[in-house]
Amino acid sequence: MKRRNFLGMMAMSTGAALSAPLAGFTPPADTSAETGNTPPPAGNLMQADLVVAGAGLGGCAAALAALRNNLTVIMTEETDWIGGQLTQQGVPPDEHSAIETHGATQLYRNFRTAIRQYYIRHYPLTEAAAQRPHLNPGDGAVSRLCHEPRAAVAVLEAMLAPYISAGKLVLLPEHKVKKAAVSGNRVQSLQVVNLRSKREYTLAAPYFADATETGELLPLTGTEFVTGAESKKDTGELHAQETANPRNQQAFTVCFAMDYVPGENHVIEKPREYNFWRNHVPAVTPAWPGKLLELHYPRPTTLKPTKLGFHPEGIKTGSMLNLWNYRRIISKENFVPGAYKGDITIVNWPQNDYMLGNLVGVSDKEFNQHVERAKQLNLSLLYWLQTEAPRPDGGKGWPGLRLRKDIMGTEDGMAKYPYIRESRRIKAVFTVLEEHVGSLNRAQVTGQATGNKAAEFFDSVGVGHYSIDLHPSSAGNNYFHLDCLRFQIPLGALLPVRMENLLPANKNIGTTHITNGCYRLHPVEWGIGEAAGMLAAYALEKNVIPRRVREDRELLTQFQQRIRSQGIETEWRQQ
Repeated sequence: MKRRNFLGMMAMSTGAALSAPLAGFTPPADTSAETGNTPPPAGNLMQADLVVAGAGLGGCAAALAALRNNLTVIMTEETDWIGGQLTQQGVPPDEHSAIETHGATQLYRNFRTAIRQYYIRHYPLTEAAAQRPHLNPGDGAVSRLCHEPRAAVAVLEAMLAPYISAGKLVLLPEHKVKKAAVSGNRVQSLQVVNLRSKREYTLAAPYFADATETGELLPLTGTEFVTGAESKKDTGELHAQETANPRNQQAFTVCFAMDYVPGENHVIEKPREYNFWRNHVPAVTPAWPGKLLELHYPRPTTLKPTKLGFHPEGIKTGSMLNLWNYRRIISKENFVPGAYKGDITIVNWPQNDYMLGNLVGVSDKEFNQHVERAKQLNLSLLYWLQTEAPRPDGGKGWPGLRLRKDIMGTEDGMAKYPYIRESRRIKAVFTVLEEHVGSLNRAQVTGQATGNKAAEFFDSVGVGHYSIDLHPSSAGNNYFHLDCLRFQIPLGALLPVRMENLLPANKNIGTTHITNGCYRLHPVEWGIGEAAGMLAAYALEKNVIPRRVREDRELLTQFQQRIRSQGIETEWRQQ
């Protein structure tokens, strides 16, 4: 039996145990007439304390936080892998320099430790690598913990397994939300479909968390939201555009993995769109420094044309960044001789950012068309690297480059889901602006020198740090990169202005197009999800709506004490 089929069967059998109404919970009224939903067949109603849509890092963190606080949870996932951007999307963790000791929740750091232990227990590491306290399997430049997607899947599944076994968690992989039943300011239920069997289920709960990659519950539930770029008039941000543009969204990327086997020929068939992508010059301002499929890009901090290096044996390429090493997830030097033919790297580079259209706020047909073209861009990049890329010896092409389909767990070798940097964002009780976290804008509003502290939020439920990092956009903006101060996650940004029982648990919190650029990375998404899961549990315990927790200072103080007692930092340590 295939593993993913087994997981699906396990989820279904667990779901039967939760199909009876929970104590003290009133089943949702039949609102099918007003929402267009079809009442579910008998036996297809599943209930829990919390329904989490999307099993990315935020979704898993929300579920784990709720479960450890004695809630029952149903969690859906569109693909067959949990873990979101770290797994199904193939993006090694983007983190800040203090991550090993602080600046993230204890649960997130435990997760990182478990990944290292997974390699120590199961992989043929060299003795030196196994003894490294901060083992980095790939020694990639982007992170202190570059590792394979499957390792994160295994660890996350292990963290969830006891709750599945105990009947407290129902995991529904390969299920997609289709509709929502809403009454006033409350979500009553979600209708989901099994993407394999096409069977539909209705999921009901007092609370719902939107941990999807696109904020897909927001339009389905009528929750007010924003997409794209706001105007300077809207936000007052120093670097906001003069005119709002909901379709001005960051590029997305479909990642893929490859290794290098010297002396072998793994050149793929010439992609059907190769001629287009080989001659494509991104239409962005300021201008891109030539063709996309070349070893150069505009340096994000200055936008000056910058040469890049490439050598698939990890050899230094002078003063230029060797792209091979950037997101390398396996360095063969960390493993006993002969364990690997070569290193394995993830391709998430400037050369495969897709800028010709959006995935948020479009039809399924347009979504799929853009994803397919992004895959053609990937194949074109791979083919160019195999046949035309310049080598240090003056030759062209590296035919030993091999597409590693097994690393991504797909037939075509591409990630199971695109890496979407920018989601729908709730219209929130409080919105994080550039002036709260951006170094230059913060200095402007405070009158202090660059390097001052980020805004302190009385309702902080987490912390994070990353540059304000915006990739080129579909509307023709080039990179936008700013220094960012060590920031907090305000509870107000997790509260929709109207809806009472729907909480964001991913990149869909109350940020702007600009501040999304620092709140969208792995440890922050995890922190958002963990706070959302605890908020649902606390609101249920106190029998109040989440907004009341922020408005009542006594409730807020108690909530912050509770989350701190469970390993969530609400302020940065003094250094």
